[in-house]
Amino acid sequence: MSDLSQNRNETILTAIIPEALEHERLDTALGVLFPERSRSFWQNRIEEGDVVIDGVTVTKAGRKGKAGQSLTVRVPAAHAARILPERIPLDILYEDQDLIVINKPKGMVVHPAPGHDSGTLVNALMEHCKDSLSGINGVMRPGIVHRIDQNTTGSLVAAKNDRAHECLAAQFKEHSITRSYRAILHGNLPEEEITIDAPIGRHPKDRKKMAVLSPGQGTSRRAVTHVKVIERFGAYTYVECVLETGRTHQIRVHMAHIGHPVLGDEVYGPKRCPFHLEGQTLHAMVLGFVHPSRQEYMEFTAPLPDYFIRLLELLRRKKESGSTS
Repeated sequence: MSDLSQNRNETILTAIIPEALEHERLDTALGVLFPERSRSFWQNRIEEGDVVIDGVTVTKAGRKGKAGQSLTVRVPAAHAARILPERIPLDILYEDQDLIVINKPKGMVVHPAPGHDSGTLVNALMEHCKDSLSGINGVMRPGIVHRIDQNTTGSLVAAKNDRAHECLAAQFKEHSITRSYRAILHGNLPEEEITIDAPIGRHPKDRKKMAVLSPGQGTSRRAVTHVKVIERFGAYTYVECVLETGRTHQIRVHMAHIGHPVLGDEVYGPKRCPFHLEGQTLHAMVLGFVHPSRQEYMEFTAPLPDYFIRLLELLRRKKESGSTS
């Protein structure tokens, strides 16, 4: 048996294992039940003896629970960050005592990870916000409510306190956040508008990638992307992508799945790009949510980055000259 008596330095989470997760690993199940935290975070909690199933402490991430069993998880308060603040310029779209909205540049990693222990958005936020960042995501991710890929640009919100973090995380979990992206795709998308409703999970052969999975291929979660054509360039299509859900690499995976990968995406698309882009043409333009304190809807727009504008101008010139390649 285990004693998980709560104190002010920790949070206790509870859940009942649903039938859909009965045959899943415990770390995977926790990631589905509490998606605001990473799978590695839950693996650490399991290894530290912070997870209890029906009153019994579980220490193996591969353990599988049964439908109807109760889960209790202890989440310790975040420790002081072991990462250093860095004076890195930030393009701030909005800021108040609860949150900050950033227009993230291409090439910037959101939070420290192996190979990226400096120069991240977290390093910059720690310098800019000082001690005013939420601690819910732990040591390496102070303030981070969600993230966008290293080579994706655009709007991202960070929380300055735990109350704001919890409010924003709940909205992401409920899929009530407005997230509109701009992307340039390979090929001429045949439809003017299309909705892609295809489940995404970890790639069965390459664990660094995500993929649309068929039944029986592995654990996946529903993923929905709404796509609308903005402009056509023959060999390429400029589109708006609105996320109904927010899975890892969702737009990139969905576009590749329908045969129109994001231009410049060397992971899910062609290895060579004719425009030397150093990453995919994907920009998180619009981000909207209900403010944690004001309880009113707010929406922010990150302007297209210069490289994206120049590429659109080049494609327009090619189109006018009759060149479609």
